[in-house]
Amino acid sequence: MPHHTPLIGTIVAGLVVAFILGAAAHRLKLSPLVGYLLAGIVVGPFTPGFVADASLANELAEIGVILLMFGVGLHFSLRDLLEVRTIAVPGAIGQIAVATLMGMGLAHVMGWPFMGGLVFGLALSVASTVVLLRALQGADLVETRRGRIAVGWLIVEDLVMVLALVLLPALAGVLNGANASAGASDLIAPLLGTLLKVAGFVALMLVVGRRVIPRALHWVVHSGSRELFRLAVLAIALGVAFGAAVAFDVSFALGAFFAGMILGETPLSRRATEETLPLRDAFAVLFFVSVGMLFNPAVVVEQPLPLLATVLIIVLGKSIAAFAIVRAFGHPTDTALTISGSLAQIGEFSFILATLGTGLGVLPADARDLILAGAIVSIFLNPLLFSLIVRDQKAGEAEAAPEKAPEKPPIGHVIQVGYGRVGKLIAARLAEKKVHFVVIEGDPDRAAEAEEAGLTVVRGNALEDRHLLAAGICEARHLLIAVPEGFEGGAIHEHARHLNPDLIVIARAHSDAEVAHLEGLGVPHVVMGERELAGRMLTLCGVGQSELARA
Repeated sequence: MPHHTPLIGTIVAGLVVAFILGAAAHRLKLSPLVGYLLAGIVVGPFTPGFVADASLANELAEIGVILLMFGVGLHFSLRDLLEVRTIAVPGAIGQIAVATLMGMGLAHVMGWPFMGGLVFGLALSVASTVVLLRALQGADLVETRRGRIAVGWLIVEDLVMVLALVLLPALAGVLNGANASAGASDLIAPLLGTLLKVAGFVALMLVVGRRVIPRALHWVVHSGSRELFRLAVLAIALGVAFGAAVAFDVSFALGAFFAGMILGETPLSRRATEETLPLRDAFAVLFFVSVGMLFNPAVVVEQPLPLLATVLIIVLGKSIAAFAIVRAFGHPTDTALTISGSLAQIGEFSFILATLGTGLGVLPADARDLILAGAIVSIFLNPLLFSLIVRDQKAGEAEAAPEKAPEKPPIGHVIQVGYGRVGKLIAARLAEKKVHFVVIEGDPDRAAEAEEAGLTVVRGNALEDRHLLAAGICEARHLLIAVPEGFEGGAIHEHARHLNPDLIVIARAHSDAEVAHLEGLGVPHVVMGERELAGRMLTLCGVGQSELARA
């Protein structure tokens, strides 16, 4: 049996090179997406050396698209969208229209057909979900009003692109097959047919899926099998996407999006996200690698002016449009700058549109290369531009502040990292004993839950010194690390002890390896859940510590 096959070679080469270049990009404080795209270029047909199988990469990328869209659906919140609907809906639609027209104008100058210009313009109009959310999280703006506007704006863009993915194949088929004598009915009928199919699928999901999917997952949860739950979530994502394509002739993307959206309305959404995240991330990486394989670096030399025009549309054109729209709706300048800066890039949907347009035969290869090159350049530039925009804005302003600054804690207080299942029990006991403590929590839902319980909360990652300082790390006596990952707890311990060498740290571990790691870092107290459970159970059955030691 041969040890090398095209499938294994493509997966291994894609993941290994993506890891190396993604880590390098992260080291340079760039989005890892840049590294993944460059990895695709390295293993692609336009550069020397190993060449991955492009057809297999595209099929793997299709799974990545399904899981990406499933993730978008899981995080879709109708409540958050309605809260900022008066600016997010008209703003996103207006900005998409302006950017699309600018892209179509460049396409007209390049001599491309109408459909090619439409796909090109749409691809330049939509921002990357991953890049935008990471920019907002890095600046602690997700929970501010301007952050919610940006996220709502992004949701509207995603919905418009989902609709575009559904309608473009039908529109391309009609236009490619239409002759000069074709009437309006010849163009409208197929589009209406597609819309009816989509409406039927949406109705089925809302009426049947909303009942069947949650019940099925609840049954799996009660079975007690974590493996079966993980498999059920993946089966729902992939099965609904495939069924939507076969039965209703709609895209994988739309089916996966609605499966995620319905699952996102259930209490199990967070667990579903956690269980599928590793696989989703792995296939998402392969998706970006496959997109990079399509890029021909020669476009930088052969079409420098069109590439410059593409980057200017992405970074300046649509950002200026977004800024003008936000200001026209009466929002302050810093809000307009934040939103326009966060949108100054393109990403996942742009790649999906480029791949779809090329597959339909309506988007020229030159246009696809410009989209990919524009994405890489804009993702490079966006973190720098966004940091320049938010750097000079005051953190204490009501609009900018992600949270209320906690009151200065007394000397000798307790800092608790994490407000999950274990963290909630610890916090309840500390509050019962009237111990003064501060909770550091990065998850917005858990942080909000802790605030609703009347606790003092610092929203953010405990690996960042600014959040530890905000919690009063220099004055604290004890640090309770309640996050479930022991290796992450070790990194938090190192940061905290650097700021306060006299701090007494108590950390949580799940395995002997984590215990050894934490003890090797000098954590004085490590609690391993399994050991504590075993000790408690033995105590209850009359076997004390001495008997246990003799055994």
